[in-house]
Amino acid sequence: MRWLLALIVTATLAQAEGEPAGEFDYYVLALSWSPTYCALDGDARDHPQCDRSLGWVLHGLWPQYETGWPSFCPTGARNPSRAETAAMADIMGSGGSAWHQWKKHGRCSGLEPEDYFALARLAFDRVTRPEVLRKLDEPVRLPAGVIEEAFLRANPDWTADMLTVTCKERRIQEARLCLSRNLLPRRCGEDVSRDCSLADALLDPIR
Repeated sequence: MRWLLALIVTATLAQAEGEPAGEFDYYVLALSWSPTYCALDGDARDHPQCDRSLGWVLHGLWPQYETGWPSFCPTGARNPSRAETAAMADIMGSGGSAWHQWKKHGRCSGLEPEDYFALARLAFDRVTRPEVLRKLDEPVRLPAGVIEEAFLRANPDWTADMLTVTCKERRIQEARLCLSRNLLPRRCGEDVSRDCSLADALLDPIR
């Protein structure tokens, strides 16, 4: 019986990465609250993102299946140049972040890197980030649902099933919007719709 369990686990892991590029159902646009990243990881790593007064940054534009997602897909597309990844630092925090997103997710889009980054920037620019969150001058604790409501108010064409807010270590971490392949907001799959339920999530102000 143990050998059967091991075989199942191995097969599952084999399917977890390396899916065909360009074969997916929709995108997830992940926006990270920069002060949270810096407090939990970035400051300790001297990440260049944390030297700037950033709020919501583009974590990534992720190809997604209705259930699950592809990653590290083989592709005939060339890798982006250093100049191309550096050009994304204004919305992604650093060129290194852009490179990592290309390796793990961008290759799965089936696009060339210049087209993938252009699409990611377009998706990011179409989102109205709630201005009220930029006006905080001290840390606050609030229900994670308040962040979702702020996004929905700022983007009235969205509905709650198109957006999820995540937490990490009891802090507001990300806002994730589900988009069609044409970048139209759409309902998220069940594995994406995992809203943070904290009533007292910490939100640090922009530095």
